[in-house]
Amino acid sequence: MALPAHFLEELRARTPMAPLVGRRVKLARAGRNWRGLCPFHNEKTPSFHVYDNGFHCFGCGASGDAISWVMQTQGLDFMEAVAALAAEAGMEVPEPTPRAAEEARARADIFAVLAAAQESFARHLAQQEGAAGRAYLASRGLDDSACARHGLGWAPEGRETLIRELAGQGIELAQLVEAGLARAADATRPAADFFFGRVTFPIRDRRGRVIGFGARSLGDAQPKYLNGPESPVFAKRRALYGLDRAREASRKDKNNKIIVVEGYLDVITLAEAGFSGAVAPLGTALTEEHLAELWQLSPMPFLCFDGDAAGGRAAARALDLALPQLRPDRSLRVARLATKAGKDDPDSLVRRAGPAAFQAVLDAALPAAEALYLFLAEGAGTGVEARAGLLDRLKKSAARIEDRNLAAEFRRDLLDRFYAQRRGAQADRGPAGRPGPGAAGGRQPPSLRPVPLPPRPRPDPESARLSRADCLTLILCRHPRLLRSVEEAFALLDLPAPHARLRDAMLAWADAGQNRTETLDTAELLAHLQQVGLEAELERVLATSLRCAAPDAMPAEVEAGFWHFFGLMNPGRLEAEWMAATRDMAKHVDPASEQRLVALSTARAALRRGETGSETDL
Repeated sequence: MALPAHFLEELRARTPMAPLVGRRVKLARAGRNWRGLCPFHNEKTPSFHVYDNGFHCFGCGASGDAISWVMQTQGLDFMEAVAALAAEAGMEVPEPTPRAAEEARARADIFAVLAAAQESFARHLAQQEGAAGRAYLASRGLDDSACARHGLGWAPEGRETLIRELAGQGIELAQLVEAGLARAADATRPAADFFFGRVTFPIRDRRGRVIGFGARSLGDAQPKYLNGPESPVFAKRRALYGLDRAREASRKDKNNKIIVVEGYLDVITLAEAGFSGAVAPLGTALTEEHLAELWQLSPMPFLCFDGDAAGGRAAARALDLALPQLRPDRSLRVARLATKAGKDDPDSLVRRAGPAAFQAVLDAALPAAEALYLFLAEGAGTGVEARAGLLDRLKKSAARIEDRNLAAEFRRDLLDRFYAQRRGAQADRGPAGRPGPGAAGGRQPPSLRPVPLPPRPRPDPESARLSRADCLTLILCRHPRLLRSVEEAFALLDLPAPHARLRDAMLAWADAGQNRTETLDTAELLAHLQQVGLEAELERVLATSLRCAAPDAMPAEVEAGFWHFFGLMNPGRLEAEWMAATRDMAKHVDPASEQRLVALSTARAALRRGETGSETDL
């Protein structure tokens, strides 16, 4: 519903951000603001900032105000978050419009109907008529207490049992139909329960409310597994079985593994074995909405589908869907079951070999790049055309990743694997296609066996980080007048230790001379850094060759160079700086603001193109 703007402004004004966020995040003062470890992704260096009117993480990009904070951390919708904050602030939420009130009542009615159905199904399972269901569940290793923990139930054989039973509670047939629990009568058949003669599994939302049901037949009825129809509160493309339990486990332990499996019983068996982060889609392939939900729980969910060919195809489809959305702090791992005649799934593996066997599967899970290569290379063939086709698919798959730096890393990893495999095949064939060493019929003395070529050297991330920090610091050493306009961004940047010492000394020097603009020149800065004992650190930086740091470089070139290297070290903060500069230009236009925005836009465009560049050429 629409709420008056003045009410929302007053609510935000009455809700101080630091105390609100401080209930979940340990905060420390950072100037006028607060800083802490981001609760939305794993990090070791604080990049999560809290201001008077909101929060922002420069690592993962999460941001918002008090209302969105409550929505994201407590799983509430907008109106629920507003109501919770208003109660704390001593405010009364304005009455909704008639239409919004009616929609809210309808949703509440559906939740109430589903809760009543859940009580009925659970009660029938415990009674004599549920004996067949209890026997089946016991054969799957689930006793009465496990059934109660997971809310399992029994839909009796009668076609109108639930309709008649809930009618006694004042619940009408139309309400059951809307909730997905019954079929309305038509010209060919009377009204009937949607589920009958089946074990039932309640499907809950992230808050633990029942939003629908799945069910399994015990006889020959098809389909064996059946999910209820979608309703105003239930959408299969968003819902995940076990989400509420996995979410609660993740809140209690940030290191809890989120594991995507295929079925209800996989989720339940894993939960009973101690793997409380298991979830499953509802008879559909994973969707983008599912992935978004998973990444809210963990930056690295595990895909662990059945060990047969269909399970492999499902994992490949999920990874392919996820590719465009992968980021350095958001990926997937693929756990491959060691199959027993191609029939193992997480449920059967745990019941057959115990939790330790499944833990071993998780420990051996493949990173996304390795799994992607195996999926693409499987059955690719060995001919020239087949190899060319595989190479093309590898390049195109890496190019689908929107984060250009990650896309470049994937491309290198995939091509390394391709050429390593090709070298291995060539070594097996030997010259002119003849069997090589180690191949059947190919014998050579050990001294004549070819030495495998070493893999292509991989880039060293730490060396790149040091090089970029050298360039960034050199620009400010040679052009210290830029310090004042980039001070905050420079101060918050995570730098290697030698550069951090230089940075602290430079900012202290600039702060001491804040009323003496003319003293911010290179000679005085370099002399100061030498006086405070940073000769060794300074010598390394000054040894770097960089065109945009040259004494005769134009101011615009200098500033553009600074933001280029800054963006390579912290892309998220570069985006935030660009947005702030855009807002500043909209308010007041002056040459300094225009130059800053142009420099940031240039660096941002280069970063999006994936240009890491040859730093010494800039």
